[in-house]
Amino acid sequence: MWKLKIAEGVDGPYLYSTNNYVGRQTWEFDPDAGTPEERAQVEEARQNFYRNRLQVKPCSDLLWRMQFLREKNFKQTIPPVTIEDGEQISYEKASKALKRAVNFFSPLQASDGHWPAENAGPLFFLPPLVFTLYITGHLNTVFHAEHRKEILRYIYNHQNEDGGWGFHIEGHSTMFCTALSYICMRILEEGPDGGLDNACARARKWILDHGSVTHIPSWGKTWLSILGIFDWSGSNPMPPEFWILPSFLPMHPAKMWCYCRMVYMPMSYLYGKRFVGPITPLIQQLREELYLQPYNEINWRKARHSCAPEDLYYPHPWIQDLMWDSLYILAEPFLTRWPLNKLIREKALQVAMKHIHYEDENSRYISIGCVEKVLCMLACWVEDPNGDYFKKHLARIPDYIWVAEDGMTMQSFGSQEWDAGFAVQALLASNLVDEIGPVLKRGHDFIKKAQVKDNPSGDFKKMYRHISKGSWTFSDQDHGWQVSDCTAEGLKCCLLMSMLPQEIVGEKLEPERLYDAVNVLLSFQSKNGGLSAWEPVRASRWLEMLNPMEFLESIVIEHEYVESTSSTINVLVLFKKLYPGHRTREIENFITNAVHFLENIQMPDGSWYGNWGVCFIYASGFALGGLAAAGKTYNNCQAMRKGVEFLLRTQRENGGWGESYKSCPEKKYIPLEEGRSNLVHTAWAMMGLIHAGQAERDPTPLHRAAKLIINSQMEDGDFPQQEITGAFKMNCMLHYAAYRNIFPLWALAEYRKRVPLP
Repeated sequence: MWKLKIAEGVDGPYLYSTNNYVGRQTWEFDPDAGTPEERAQVEEARQNFYRNRLQVKPCSDLLWRMQFLREKNFKQTIPPVTIEDGEQISYEKASKALKRAVNFFSPLQASDGHWPAENAGPLFFLPPLVFTLYITGHLNTVFHAEHRKEILRYIYNHQNEDGGWGFHIEGHSTMFCTALSYICMRILEEGPDGGLDNACARARKWILDHGSVTHIPSWGKTWLSILGIFDWSGSNPMPPEFWILPSFLPMHPAKMWCYCRMVYMPMSYLYGKRFVGPITPLIQQLREELYLQPYNEINWRKARHSCAPEDLYYPHPWIQDLMWDSLYILAEPFLTRWPLNKLIREKALQVAMKHIHYEDENSRYISIGCVEKVLCMLACWVEDPNGDYFKKHLARIPDYIWVAEDGMTMQSFGSQEWDAGFAVQALLASNLVDEIGPVLKRGHDFIKKAQVKDNPSGDFKKMYRHISKGSWTFSDQDHGWQVSDCTAEGLKCCLLMSMLPQEIVGEKLEPERLYDAVNVLLSFQSKNGGLSAWEPVRASRWLEMLNPMEFLESIVIEHEYVESTSSTINVLVLFKKLYPGHRTREIENFITNAVHFLENIQMPDGSWYGNWGVCFIYASGFALGGLAAAGKTYNNCQAMRKGVEFLLRTQRENGGWGESYKSCPEKKYIPLEEGRSNLVHTAWAMMGLIHAGQAERDPTPLHRAAKLIINSQMEDGDFPQQEITGAFKMNCMLHYAAYRNIFPLWALAEYRKRVPLP
């Protein structure tokens, strides 16, 4: 059986931690673990997912939940609650439903204080890791038979009915992820016609029916070129000389969004080297299987601008294609030949690798995310196959692996701190401090230990990095990358905990560490009042015209976000109340400008666009909370009124809210089909309305929503897994498996606390 291990690791030559591995999540397979009944329970969960995979595509994350609940001898002692039609919800029934949710959620806390959860969903995360291990010869040592079995299970479970795979588990089929999944299956020793339900044959048919992999988007061209299944001449240039450009240029790497910078850093190194892995018999076979014509007859130059319509979300403007063509025709032929290949290219490759090593060291070889992790790991192997850099990367692969009833996947990089910040606030809102004191104390301890205590090493500004001291990351301290809204939520938890008895929740965070967090938050605000997420906005928006990706948008530079801005307003209002003498004028100006940003960015229909969740409901809940914290009300703020009207207008007949993920790419509100509601969306909308004073005007919409949440609660106090709820960069979705517990619980807590009940 698979077992989740928490905060485990031993410092050595290739593995080390800044805080004793607090927050680390790793999976281990023990062939002797589990009773026959426990193994049968796991197998039943797998079969149930497979049977229902086309109806509910995100997993319920059951394997570790079964483990934790079993280890803690969990039994739900409060009977289920039902609200009948026409019945008024009483304070007693709301309390019982809330306590049932708290009773279930509390034992899911890990020993170090966080709540584990899958954070995945995109189907281009895992295959490149398999490719890299195959190329480097480490596939069998890292992924044993049980790993391979679970990887294949995940691929089979998320194949669409038409034979392809989408960018994410709920998406329509795309050339990119269908090709990656097909190659992954073949590397894992499935035959050309093998796989569950003829998975390989169906996938290959989809690929060939849609024009073959010559139409794969640019990231796919890169990975297939690395494997030797595509030719580098079929890719647009990614010159490593980019890293030695003068800093005054508008397109300098320092001005790019950090994720874009961190992806194209190793990609440009591999491109500059024109690296190709071993041409094995399998690679030769794949060259025959994935094209409509013989491999040696393909017009690679023509393939450079080809992209399947299913993958094309962000078409390149003509000026970008002109730039690629100029580099391809005029620059690359000179940069790859003597003397420029010695004078310029080699220097550029060295500078790119210097940045790769710097970023690796400052993230303890976790890297900023899974896409970047695999590319940096491969670049280190290309530089020195036997070097310590590559071995350090191998040691951190377990940090990314996740196992659930739908199989094994690769995490984005873990949402430990993000989820913990929300979980602690939800539990605090329940007003059950005396009953769950140990849970809150552990959560508080985790959040304190997860705070980043130092800036990146050395001359970090020269390496294009921003301050991080006092921040919180999305995952754990070792990760090292500051995030504004994670910092806001982490700081808010610490401030809320400081108002409670220390004998219950533990020692409060020292003021200096609070001030460090405030310093980071203030540094993120742009001139328009909005907050960016990872680093300050450093470039003009026109640079987005140079976005080389076809399937994600707004990835070239950093942007301001509704959610980050709202979270920070919330916490700085609280901080100013508790520490009125610290940078008061700056904080007041900050809040004023941030409020103006929220008011200015509101959509005509009263909603706000969500960048990290689905979508308009998500952001509207955040925005209303931020405006309310700043003193705005339904009566004195038009933005509040319009936001409330949007939420009331979109409430479904059953009392809930339900928004399709398609709202994100299409940038307009699209409800779920067939009148369906989603409990997480319902909770977001409920909390937004509560913050906006709906209980004082007309509590009926809140009662209807609370009834849906209460009646949807399961026998054990859990809530059912429904549609995917996370998003990034408009066109890709993320599965936050903990959301289905955190937000319905939180909404019930706010409802019981702030809505008058008989």
